[in-house]
Amino acid sequence: MAYTSSTLAPLRHDTYRAIWFASLSSNFGGLIQAVGAAWMMTTITRSEDMVALVQTSTALPIMLFSLISGALADNYDRRRVMLTAQGMMLTVSALLTISALLGWITPWLLLFFTFLIGCGTALNNPSWQASVGDMVPRADLPGAVTLNSMGFNITRSVGPAIGGAIVAAAGAAAAFAVNTLSYLPLIYALLRWRPSTPVSTLPREALGSAIFAGLRYVSMSPNLEKVLVRGLIFGIGASSILALLPIVALDLVAGGPLTYGFMLGAFGIGAIGGAVLNARLRQVLSSEVIIRLAFTGFALSAVIAAFSPSAVLTSAGLLVSGACWVSALSLFNTIVQLSTPRWVVGRALSLYQTVTFGGIAGGSWLWGIAADRYGVSDALLMSSVIMLLGIVIGLRFSMPAFASLNLDPLNRFTAPALSLDITPRSGPIVIQVDYEIADADLAEFMTLMVERRRIRIRDGARHWALMRDLENPSLWTETYHTPTWVEYIRHNQRRTQADAENIDRLRTLHRGEGLPHVHRMIERQAIPPDDDVFHKTPIDLHH
Repeated sequence: MAYTSSTLAPLRHDTYRAIWFASLSSNFGGLIQAVGAAWMMTTITRSEDMVALVQTSTALPIMLFSLISGALADNYDRRRVMLTAQGMMLTVSALLTISALLGWITPWLLLFFTFLIGCGTALNNPSWQASVGDMVPRADLPGAVTLNSMGFNITRSVGPAIGGAIVAAAGAAAAFAVNTLSYLPLIYALLRWRPSTPVSTLPREALGSAIFAGLRYVSMSPNLEKVLVRGLIFGIGASSILALLPIVALDLVAGGPLTYGFMLGAFGIGAIGGAVLNARLRQVLSSEVIIRLAFTGFALSAVIAAFSPSAVLTSAGLLVSGACWVSALSLFNTIVQLSTPRWVVGRALSLYQTVTFGGIAGGSWLWGIAADRYGVSDALLMSSVIMLLGIVIGLRFSMPAFASLNLDPLNRFTAPALSLDITPRSGPIVIQVDYEIADADLAEFMTLMVERRRIRIRDGARHWALMRDLENPSLWTETYHTPTWVEYIRHNQRRTQADAENIDRLRTLHRGEGLPHVHRMIERQAIPPDDDVFHKTPIDLHH
């Protein structure tokens, strides 16, 4: 599939354009609030650890709750989930504003409010990112993901500087008030959106089962595993600059809130530049090369910030790290979306966010402790070593190229007519598929069956096995279980167009009449009710 080369191409779609512009307002307010919270913390405590925890308190909920949010995004109306999240963040921001105006804010209360705002973000993000694929065609998806990052960083380029000016002129409470109002345009845009949601004939998955299905899918998808490993390392290393930037502005370059806002603005400008260049970079460089450049750029920026006494020189380094930030995270996000079918994309994105933001949250805490013990400069240098380690890890977990797989539903399966009266919850269901395979085709058959096993387990099968008949060696039987009949139906409906090649090739190798024969059975125990295995009479333990 050919992907659009223009980053702005997704703005042709009305729904995406309306919500994207509304998101600018929300992002703008969120960054102003972040400046106010970070700077307020520096005024009510001198602990570098507590200052770094402001970023941790925002990122930690994303790590803790994204899996649940991803399951909600895949099983509920994503628009309603997003509206709930936005309403929650508006309410918390209003309470934070009131508390700041009344002078009630303590370090731990500030962290509590920022944690709740982070919870709203955790609920919102999987639904928002999964919805992008509902708003634009697949060809525009990489551009839309990059444009989301670009929109956030457009506001980052000016929001922190304005936030710093607001804090300097009117205090942190004013910054919190601006953030409260910034949610309104996005709520309005979501209320106007009327997505066309496909009607499912199956009952909604239970939350626990949905989470497990998402974990299983990702664990059986090599491309996604690579993204998770590299995203974790990137989050840990890259978190140092943003977590320690208030202290860098205050101590290393002897600045104030305006300096801090100016430096964050430089980071945002660099991110915009990275977003603009992203489409071109994807055309001339491989995904792995882009990620290696991102790790290298962040390491360089951390070294500059560690040694520079000048806000201008540090800001120049932040231009580089901003470009690397958006290039890496948007590429990670795009690979996840292009490697995942729609039924599980929210959960895959949420797991990616859990790992990456877990790295950011843990890294922020780690670098705060390191700054307390060894100083800010040494902490930044340590983080640069982690970033270089991320390049070395790429030798084992190299980034895949953008997938061109068709992950639309295959839609070949039709539920068979059953002679036995069962309910959707009946089970366990045992499936056996018989193949007749010639000796000359065994090597290819076994190769296809390795892939078949991965697909089956990825989509929900259990206890998969392949057996060969001892009396008729040309007969092979594939067997697997599902917990219930409805899970068997769900398992088959998860097949994608990309899976068809494996299915069709196996059917070609089958030498029997017609298609491979499928046996669908329900498991039943055959223990008589009066079997003495239950020990109905007392057991004499003295003999």
